[in-house]
Amino acid sequence: MSNSLQSSSQLRSLVVPTLFRELDEDVRKRLLAGAPRRSFADGKIIQQRGDDAIGFWVIETGQVKIGQFRLDGEFRAIALLSDGDSYGELALFAANRRVVDAVAEGPVELRWIEAQSFEREIKSDPDTMRRLVGNLAAQLQEVLDLVAGLGKNSSLSRVASVLANLAPKSGGSATIALGQQELGELTGLTRATVNKCLSILEARGALKRHYGRIEVLDRKQLRLAAMG
Repeated sequence: MSNSLQSSSQLRSLVVPTLFRELDEDVRKRLLAGAPRRSFADGKIIQQRGDDAIGFWVIETGQVKIGQFRLDGEFRAIALLSDGDSYGELALFAANRRVVDAVAEGPVELRWIEAQSFEREIKSDPDTMRRLVGNLAAQLQEVLDLVAGLGKNSSLSRVASVLANLAPKSGGSATIALGQQELGELTGLTRATVNKCLSILEARGALKRHYGRIEVLDRKQLRLAAMG
């Protein structure tokens, strides 16, 4: 069994900071060496709001939706994470209970990192702490930009903003493993509205729709649509 994680070409939302990547490779390997692997089927709840923050998860394969269940049972996603991403570290730093729920999006395998092991590795390494703080600061700026756009812009701008955020900043075409239902959860829009927005963006040559995935063709068009 391998104890190292390889980042895949899958893309993620940046709404939730993922700090595990900022650790040195040898530190990641040591933590993963003692981390038990857990498997979850599609739709299974991995963590719930109110859980004690006694560790965090690293995604080995698959995707995890981060968000909150409403009182009516509907799940409202705020982020979609995939291979190599981690979540739950912020609750450790805040010494607080979980504030989000996590649900498997398809079959997923994760590693569980104990809080004590993580804290032991970073407390005596100021360089690592600086990288973690820098990572948080950079992602907070992206969160502020995204939330500002979602709050005041049109439905088309909201969809374009999330897709632009998910796509890498450079390179050729990119495929985002995201369906209309998940995109609706990330933007707070109905599936019908998302479908209409995607049709407009596809007509402009910004993307191409496939079953369960979206192929980004023109990042400039997406950015223009995101700015309204």
